[in-house]
Amino acid sequence: MGAAGSSVLARLGLPGRPRPGWLAVAALGLAAVALGAVVWRRARPRRRRRLQQVGTVAQLCIYPIKSCSGVSVSAAECTALGLRSGHLRDRFWLVIKEDQHMVTARQEPRLVLVSITYEDDHFILRAPGMDQLVLPSKLPSSNTLRDCRVFGLDIKGRDCGDEAAQWFTNFLKTEAFRLVQFESNMKGRSSKKIFPFVQNYQVAYPDCSPIMVLSEASLADLNTRLEKKVKMSQFRPNIVVTGCDAFEEDTWDELLIGNVEMKKVLSCPRCIMTTVDPDTGVMDRKEPLETLKSYRLCDPSEKAIYKSSPLFGIYYSVEKIGSLKVGDPVYQMI
Repeated sequence: MGAAGSSVLARLGLPGRPRPGWLAVAALGLAAVALGAVVWRRARPRRRRRLQQVGTVAQLCIYPIKSCSGVSVSAAECTALGLRSGHLRDRFWLVIKEDQHMVTARQEPRLVLVSITYEDDHFILRAPGMDQLVLPSKLPSSNTLRDCRVFGLDIKGRDCGDEAAQWFTNFLKTEAFRLVQFESNMKGRSSKKIFPFVQNYQVAYPDCSPIMVLSEASLADLNTRLEKKVKMSQFRPNIVVTGCDAFEEDTWDELLIGNVEMKKVLSCPRCIMTTVDPDTGVMDRKEPLETLKSYRLCDPSEKAIYKSSPLFGIYYSVEKIGSLKVGDPVYQMI
């Protein structure tokens, strides 16, 4: 018997050396039965989890350029890197400074006024007071490949050209900027380098996960506490859920929507970007952040993760890719 066969028998508690007569036959027979049981146990599908409907998809939103305006869609593919509708992909474009560090609405609030659509095989960018910018659906491979920095981590981006750079520079009027695009063959940022304790996945230019979920009820609860109401777009969720209680999403671990399976990564810690008015591009610096801090801080045991940031919405990783649409039931997998 070979070394591999001997080691299998040894794991089953049977000697691996040859035996005379019926003892050898019996040993082999027992090994075959035991091995068959092991294979059957491994091949047997995992126990089917119970599905409990917790809500319904009210909105789907893709934010093609990080910090810029979102695009509401009625249906989307859900890839490992986030939502996709045709040529529009979530956070696949990024504005950078000349030193190649990212720029977001935290530094340049008026970025929220920039919109992007896909028309006639081109991307069209629009902003107040600007002529529209037309970009090809596929950038020339001769365009510079840049080493960008997103929250201190390296990630590539294909430069969108001098015309796009000048357009953003003219609109923001503070310093020189460039626009880069992530390509699906590029390597994303590793989740383990962002948060070492979470499951392993990759992200392009989102903060830390491919999907963010928030409920209408949570926004409604917040607005009862504010003098000036805020919009869902200030929180930039990909999936908005209706038909659940406020902050019920805090309790959802694994979700099934359409044929997409998602797993909770962590709660979304909110920053000053939530104080940027999506209609004016003006940063308030106080609300709704201060009100959220009054009642949405983390449990003391999680302070090492979230520090003093209030929690509003849940980040998810994509465990099974597929498609989903507005109106789909949202199931918790138990």
